[in-house]
Amino acid sequence: MALSANDRSIAGFTMAGHSLVHWFETSIPIFLVVWLIEFDVSVALLGLILAPSYGLFGFGALPAGILADKYGTKRLILLCLTGMSVGFLALSLATSIYTIAAGLLVWGLAASIYHPAGLSLISTGVEERGTVFAYHGIAGNVGIALGPFVAATLLIFFSWQLVAALLAIPGLLAVLYGLSADFDPTGAVEIDASEASDKALSVGDLFSNSRTLFASAFAVVFVIVTFEGLFYRGMLTYLPEILEGLPALEGFVVGPDLEGIEPSRYIYVGFLVVGIVGQYVGGKLTDRMAPTRGLLGIFVVLAVLAVAFIPVTGMGIVPLLVLCGLLGFFLFAIQPFYQDAVAVHTPADTRGLSYGYTYFGEFGLGSASIAIGGFLLDAYSLAVFFGTLATFALVGAALSAGLLTYLGRFDSPQAAKTGSDD
Repeated sequence: MALSANDRSIAGFTMAGHSLVHWFETSIPIFLVVWLIEFDVSVALLGLILAPSYGLFGFGALPAGILADKYGTKRLILLCLTGMSVGFLALSLATSIYTIAAGLLVWGLAASIYHPAGLSLISTGVEERGTVFAYHGIAGNVGIALGPFVAATLLIFFSWQLVAALLAIPGLLAVLYGLSADFDPTGAVEIDASEASDKALSVGDLFSNSRTLFASAFAVVFVIVTFEGLFYRGMLTYLPEILEGLPALEGFVVGPDLEGIEPSRYIYVGFLVVGIVGQYVGGKLTDRMAPTRGLLGIFVVLAVLAVAFIPVTGMGIVPLLVLCGLLGFFLFAIQPFYQDAVAVHTPADTRGLSYGYTYFGEFGLGSASIAIGGFLLDAYSLAVFFGTLATFALVGAALSAGLLTYLGRFDSPQAAKTGSDD
């Protein structure tokens, strides 16, 4: 089915926002090597500088979701795009490590707004929600892949200050585009946007809405998303380092003109590119099956792939490439399913709050796997690390099976279009 004009307008606006959030996010580590030399600081200090900004990216999602319900999703997304661009412009003017920290904090706070606001907009404004979730996810993966590639390439020719300013330009252009975008943010549900904003944000309503959410199936969805976040963040954070040290890649050369460049980095980029396909397929499937059924199946696959990683690495480069391709596909294919599960199991007029809690779990609580994974890799072995990731996936599968068993009658692709299901 072709998208309506309203669906197309929302899709274009949210795709631009999602790609740029990850464009900025994944370009930041490219600057770290330059800043180490520029400011003569330790990796530990730069880690302390970076951690709060990434922490805000996750933990700021909850208040952002509350604000989205009160002030409107379009307004919040425009604020996000403006704030991220301003943060990078501030980086371009930085003269010390402390002004770098300030610019990063501005970026992190602004970036935290996007996911609850953008996904809330799709869930309440789009009729063909699964298809737009797929396009939205693809745009995010494009940003993930392009951000570090463009930053690294520009740094060959220009100073890091100029590169930071150049990276801000697409964000400013997206703000201009968003100001001209015209759509109905509640076109797919039976509520009025002004009515929804009147109901949101008071302290009493906040506690009441939160209590209602966590007394429903959303409580289980929240825990499912948190375990998905633990798997996701642990895999994305440590896979490049793990690949670089594998015997299967010893002597493997990408090409004669790229001597000295680690092939593991190209495998990782390929892993992210395959994720684009996974996002699209997962999004299309949410229009055809219950989201918890999809979550159950993909969690099981991810657990199997994690357990298989160690034996597969001993089989040579081709099996390793296949395994990484499958991991990339399913790691990103699962995301439209949990996004849709939130829409199915929450009322439309608190969708921003719902997605705020969702990304609090995904990016905030899920970031705990960075510390857990680092400890396991340092103190134990790859087998223990991947076994732990497999355990995260199996817990997610068990919770998905429980939700499907006891609440399956509510869990259909059409359920959320009425605005409330619990």
